[in-house]
Formats: sequence, C-alpha cells, structure tokens
Amino acid sequence: MTVGNRRTRFQLDYVTVVLMYLLAGASVLVLANASRPWAPTADPTYFVKRQMIWLLLGTVVLVVAAWVDYEKFKKISPYIYWAAVGLLGIVLVHGSSALGAQRWIQLGPFQLQPSEIAKVAIVITLATHLDKKKSLRRWRDMVSPLVHVGIPMLMILKQPDLGTTLVFAAITIGMLYMAGLPPLKMLVFPLGLGLIIFWIYLHYRYGVKIPIMHTYQLNRITAFINPNKDPLGNGYNVIQSRIDIGTGGLTGAGLAGAHANLFSFLPESYTDFIYAAIGEQLGFVGSMAILFTYLVLIARAVYISIQAKDRFGTLLAAGVASMFAFHVIESAGMAAGIMPVAGVPLPFMSYGGSAVLADSAAIGILLNVYGRRKVQGYKPSVAQTAPVVYSNQFAEQDILGGQP
Repeated sequence: MTVGNRRTRFQLDYVTVVLMYLLAGASVLVLANASRPWAPTADPTYFVKRQMIWLLLGTVVLVVAAWVDYEKFKKISPYIYWAAVGLLGIVLVHGSSALGAQRWIQLGPFQLQPSEIAKVAIVITLATHLDKKKSLRRWRDMVSPLVHVGIPMLMILKQPDLGTTLVFAAITIGMLYMAGLPPLKMLVFPLGLGLIIFWIYLHYRYGVKIPIMHTYQLNRITAFINPNKDPLGNGYNVIQSRIDIGTGGLTGAGLAGAHANLFSFLPESYTDFIYAAIGEQLGFVGSMAILFTYLVLIARAVYISIQAKDRFGTLLAAGVASMFAFHVIESAGMAAGIMPVAGVPLPFMSYGGSAVLADSAAIGILLNVYGRRKVQGYKPSVAQTAPVVYSNQFAEQDILGGQP
C-alpha cells in the first residue's frame, strides 16, 4: 500500500492483542464453573469447549479483519450493509425464538445471531457514510446517517432486542462526535433519552401507550429500579446477581469454590450476567481487575482512533471504542443492579459464538487501523490528533472552495 509515494509498514498492536486474550482466558476459567449447571449433556465442560472453538474461529476472523487494508472496506460497504439488513430480515421471518425473543438463525448445531454481526457491519458502513459527508453543521446533514442506522435498529428492536438497539445508538453517537457533529447538536441525544424516560413514566403513571414495546418488556427492563417488587419474576435475576456479587466478598470464592451458580440460582450466569459470576468467583479485587482491563482496552481504541492516518480510520476505531464502552457499562451495571436489564453480553467474557466473532472482528479493525496509522518518516499532524476539529475545518474549507 502506498500513501503519497511512501510505503506504509504494518505494525501489530501487541497491547490490544494481549488485552483481548487476557479477557478470553479469564472467560474460559470463569465459564468452567458458571456454566456447569446448565450444560445440556453429561459433560460439564460443554459450554467451555464450545467457547474455545468460537475463540479459535474468532482468531481467524481477527486476522482477516486486520490483514485486509481497511481502505477496501469502503468498496464493499454497500454489500456489507445490505447483507446485514438481509440477515436481520431473515430473522424476523424464519428466526429461532428463545426467552420471548426471535433473534437467531439455526445453522445445523449452531445458532447465528445476526444482530451481533450487524454491530460491526454498522461500524464499517457508517464510517464509510460519514467519511463522504462534507459537513454535519446543518440539521439536515444528520438525516442520512440516522436513516442509515435507523433501518437495522428498527429491525433489531422488532425482534425485540433492546440491548443491541442501545449498542447501535452508542456507536452512532460516538462516531457522529468524531465525525465533527457540533456540541450543540450532540444535545439532541441526551434530550431524546430524557424524552424516552418521560414517556415510560407516562406509561406507568397514566397508561400512555408505547407502540414498539409491550408492558411486560418494559417491566423486565425497569426491574432494576425496584427488583423486590417482583422478586420471583422480573426482579429475580437482578436480586440473584446482587447476591452472587456480594457473596464473592473481597477476594472471591475461587474459580472452583463459587456455590450460588453451582446450585443454579442465576440462570444467565454464563451469558448476560457473567459479571455476577466474575464477582462471586474473583471477588471485588478480581472484578475491578477485569474492569480495569476493559478500561485499558477502550482507552487503547480511543488512542488508535486519534492516531489514525485518515478520517475513515478515525471513525472505524471510534465506532469500536463506543461499542465496547457501552457493552461494558451496560453489562456490568446490569449485573450490579444499577442499569436496566437489556441483555448485553460482556465482550470476550460472556458465552456466545456470534458475540465472540463480532468482537474479534472489531479487534481486527482496531489492529488494522493501528497497523497502518503512520507512513515511514511521517508524524501525525494536528489534523490527525484532533479529528473533530479536523473534520469541521475540512468542511469549512470545502464549502468555501479552498483546498483542505
């Protein structure tokens, strides 16, 4: 690959790779105990073995996502977008159902969750879309990016899958910010969140209907506010999750000594509520160590975004950083009882093949952007180290007819 007649040299980001496999290794150890009661066969390591298979496949996905020059993503972006939308459409028509949601496509002995794959697809395609935008200063400039994301979001919400829908929102906000959306327009998103919360209040207080969701779904989401109101129903998982985390104490019961999961008190302890199992087995110290690892990984993604050699790379890395940040905050917060129960997996920790593949692809994108971030003998300018300012300056110069 050449840029300005100077060749780039791919450089592997060992820090990101080590962080990913630290989390993956911790996942295998925690799952060994957390998933044991739920193994569908006589083999108690059933889920652990499958998780290791997914991690191996994820490594292949990571290598491909890192190796192919990310500039080529632009050319295939339309195909990626419509393939993701197509898979989401298949789910709505012929998808498999579980726990009241229709989210999976059955592929022999495995299940594919297209909404997980769509998260990475939207990072790539929205980055391509925003990279072509000259400006985001006018309100109408926001229409096409929001429509671009809104189509798959509504399809995912229809499943229903509120958690992944919120992940899409987080990705969109993070990428719009890095694309140069003015701060005043960024206020639209917290105002929108406030409106949704107020609408939910009106629903419970005065019976105002919410067309896209049923009351039982809202009850499940809002159970964290007062789980004791329905301790054997919607509040059960939140209560048991808190108990598991509290049982771990300072240093935990150990990878083989946790007892609550052993007696199957928390059904989702190896998937969405894996952080509760982490708290029980590794205690406060281990839980904080896991969160610190995520913090470093997300900070690394932000660093890669800032150091990217072009705006497209900045947007790709920013989308991945936003995705991981929301996953960690929501998943850990949900288990601790301070966030809504939205069913968001903890990256590389929760059991699930589709999530592992999607997260591995996201790490591959980070490695791709990092590996091509510099040209030999070239230092990033202020433009690359301040992408928000850069994008706005670029837009102004283009509008005035100048050269960016």
